[in-house]
Amino acid sequence: MLNLEKIYEAKERIKDVVVNTPFSYAPYLSEMVDCEVYLKKENLQVTGAFKIRGAYNKIASLSDEQRVCGVVAASAGNHAQGVALSASKFDIKAVIVMPESTPLTKINGVKHFGAEVILHGKNYDEAYGFALEYGEKNSLTFVHPFEDEEVMAGQGTVALEILDKCEELDAVIIPVGGGGLISGMATAFKAKNPNIEVIGVSAKGAPALKNSFDLGRAVDTTSVRTIADGIAVRDTSEITLSYMLKSVDRFVNVDDEEIASAILFLLEKQKLVVEGAGSVGVASLLHNKLPHLKGKRVAVVLSGGNMDVTLLSVIIEKGLLKSGRKMKLTVTLVDKPGSLMRLTEILKELNANIVHIAYDRTSVSLDYGDANVTVHMETKGEEHQQQIKNKLLSEGYIREI
Repeated sequence: MLNLEKIYEAKERIKDVVVNTPFSYAPYLSEMVDCEVYLKKENLQVTGAFKIRGAYNKIASLSDEQRVCGVVAASAGNHAQGVALSASKFDIKAVIVMPESTPLTKINGVKHFGAEVILHGKNYDEAYGFALEYGEKNSLTFVHPFEDEEVMAGQGTVALEILDKCEELDAVIIPVGGGGLISGMATAFKAKNPNIEVIGVSAKGAPALKNSFDLGRAVDTTSVRTIADGIAVRDTSEITLSYMLKSVDRFVNVDDEEIASAILFLLEKQKLVVEGAGSVGVASLLHNKLPHLKGKRVAVVLSGGNMDVTLLSVIIEKGLLKSGRKMKLTVTLVDKPGSLMRLTEILKELNANIVHIAYDRTSVSLDYGDANVTVHMETKGEEHQQQIKNKLLSEGYIREI
């Protein structure tokens, strides 16, 4: 059984490989959500995520015979990099099976550590099934990302590091995918201080484990869909669920819009690149999922920072639009000299900065002699955008707001 002694053993085993990541007060976030928030920055871990802890502890505990044959794992990315790096430390073979949709940055991260990558399946669970078969056929030890006591013990070392820095916590918020991180951490917290409230946060698009927690029994889902690919787990682990039912006090979820806003907030206000899975804890605070924490001292685990930059660019763009810092308008002009100049003069007078403009006179929806102009602008919030709309309405460029 997983217990505090195993977690301390893991801490000793991994100390020369794993970074004791920063645990620091977040003043701006604390003011926004009205509680004292501290961030455990596992996004700054050596592989960019906490998964190296459990992976290294597992591989370090293997017998010499098992290491000679090598290891295999299934992962959407972070566990894969943890296993790959750990295997390289012991100079053993590692094969990683990843879903076909895995971002290139995570595939390259795994290959960087010398592991062989096999792309198979639409999601983690399909990759997992293939990896089990592949391991049996090739005599490789399967390193499970969460359903393993040595792996969970390694993840639990995050809790010990937090308690080393701050013993007087009221609550800790932990991202949940398969449940390995929260099982290890909750076991450590409850053994050290049962009064600390342990809260799990999952993605709404991957609801299996939350549904199971709420019902008190394992239930699976047929599919998952979320930008938080690191916690996009379809099926429930009965092993991690049992630890969670014993030691986790509360479980909430957040949707993709809330996750995206948290990613943008952490990037802009905390100067931290945190992937979707790692941002769910902050999302739960920003979107008032845990109002009972007002005035309390809270730790939030930022579990990883291996963000796909193409997704990040989309999140930034949508976030700027949603917060009123970017605006897109299409207006219809009479296609004659000076019409476009007058439009741009209005926008200049209102201090709207044009970043892109497109002129279309060929659309079949236009009357003869008209042209559509689409303008992308940098603006200063919703009030500024309303001023722009009111002015364009009064000048006849748009008919309604």
